[in-house]
Amino acid sequence: MTVTSALLSFALVAGLLTLVPGLDTALVLRSTVTRSRSHGMAAIAGIQVGTLVWGAAAAGGAAALLAASQTAYRVLTVLGAAYMVWLGVSMIRSSFRRRPDEPADADLPLPTGGRWRDFALGLSTNLMNPKVGVFYVAAIPQFVPDGVNPLVMGVLLALVHCVLGTAWLSLVVLGAGWAGPRLRRSNAVRWVDRVTGGVLVLLGARLATTARW
Repeated sequence: MTVTSALLSFALVAGLLTLVPGLDTALVLRSTVTRSRSHGMAAIAGIQVGTLVWGAAAAGGAAALLAASQTAYRVLTVLGAAYMVWLGVSMIRSSFRRRPDEPADADLPLPTGGRWRDFALGLSTNLMNPKVGVFYVAAIPQFVPDGVNPLVMGVLLALVHCVLGTAWLSLVVLGAGWAGPRLRRSNAVRWVDRVTGGVLVLLGARLATTARW
């Protein structure tokens, strides 16, 4: 297997995974619809930085250690599940407390700084999802040609995933950006937060059920 064939083969797997709607899509939709396209792009940037971190961690052995240690994986799973539930509940709560003239994330307890808020949301949610790490642990060893530095190859594979993810989510941002201004003139943004928060709570609860001690 050459580096080129490995990257192309991984691109097929990562591409199929990217097209499946999930948490990343929900977060990008929320940032775009409730704020603007630039905020949606900031969320994408945070998600992709998290992907690169997981790719490097898997290639460097950190994620493999996580997969080998049931205790470490369960701890991260519980933390990730708790974070998703907390974030989801915060979104739902803020949607009821927010006044019509307030920004959509006025009460969301994340770092301040405009678009950095959306970046932090995408990054933290990606890093706190152990299933992303498990995917890289399972995938990267299969796509590292003999004689190639695993860390370098892991970063290259993660970059392929980032390019595909950015391309797809950018299309999501363009579509959501068209509908965003119309929705922001109504109470629809409240329901966007409620639906996204509900998805986060459900995903967090589902993730928690896998962390059995």
